[in-house]
Amino acid sequence: MNPPPPARRTELLAAAAASVTVLLWASAFVSIRSAGQAYAPGALALGRLLAGALVLGAICLIRREGLPARAAWPGIVVSGLLWFGLYMVVLNWGEQKVDAGTAALVVNIGPLIMALLAGWLLGEGLPARLLAGMAVSFAGAAVVGLSMSGEGGASVLGVLLCLLAAVAYAGGVVAQKPALRHGSALQVTTYGCVIGAVACLPFAGQLVSDAREAPLSATLNMVYLGVFPTALAFTTWAFALARTTAGRMGATTYAVPALVVLMSWVALDEVPGWITLAGGLVCLAGVAVSRSGPRTGATATATAATAATAATAATAMTVAAPATGVGAAAESRPEPCPEPESEKA
Repeated sequence: MNPPPPARRTELLAAAAASVTVLLWASAFVSIRSAGQAYAPGALALGRLLAGALVLGAICLIRREGLPARAAWPGIVVSGLLWFGLYMVVLNWGEQKVDAGTAALVVNIGPLIMALLAGWLLGEGLPARLLAGMAVSFAGAAVVGLSMSGEGGASVLGVLLCLLAAVAYAGGVVAQKPALRHGSALQVTTYGCVIGAVACLPFAGQLVSDAREAPLSATLNMVYLGVFPTALAFTTWAFALARTTAGRMGATTYAVPALVVLMSWVALDEVPGWITLAGGLVCLAGVAVSRSGPRTGATATATAATAATAATAATAMTVAAPATGVGAAAESRPEPCPEPESEKA
């Protein structure tokens, strides 16, 4: 029996996978904005999901991946409906009303909603920092909404749709996490994508109609969305999520809005207004506040434990003979914390 991989190597693999996801998801906001000029929201979501399902299905056949365990299906179904289905439709709709950077800023309150749902559904509680962060983020969302009100009611609707997309995204992640204990990242992603595509089948007629009139560039953007930000990025996300917590993975998406603003500026010549950017930064600040409590507490506990261990070793070194100094120094290193079951590779 081979020993498990070192914790450091697992962390690096998860970080690399998360980085690929963040980069591709940032590009998705720009591609959606571009393809959305020719495709209706539901049609674009269905085309993207069909392209993703074909690629993922082919990979499953090549790798001879079977069906996931029965225990994984509830999470796969819920994440497929919420994340692959509802999220993609409402995000496409929202990006027809607001620019890509604004959409990314609003959607990225998702990690805060993840923590809120985990506290409610998984019994993790609602700490004061979470409630404070929620208040700050929604104040930022209100600023974004007010900044867009001068553009007309359609822009305010776009902000509300992006908020709904954030809720669907958060719910999908919370549902997906337990499914990954019973199925591989490829299995969970593939069948979630298939379920999302089935849920979007009512838009099939519109997809055929739009495809006839759409320029080649819009169709290529739709295919790109299915192959890279869906098939590849959702798989790397699930791979990383299986090796860390939903909260930590949610925190990695902080980089998405900055990348989206840069990409949309270069590719689409779109940049959100200063007030909109300020509101978006307030949204992200609220997410940071909500996530800071447990990490700070854990760091303080680890620091105290290390200090206590070092003090004990120092006392032993003072009493012991000089010849035992090396052994005492070795004993002063704190033992690594065992990895939680849900975070093992």
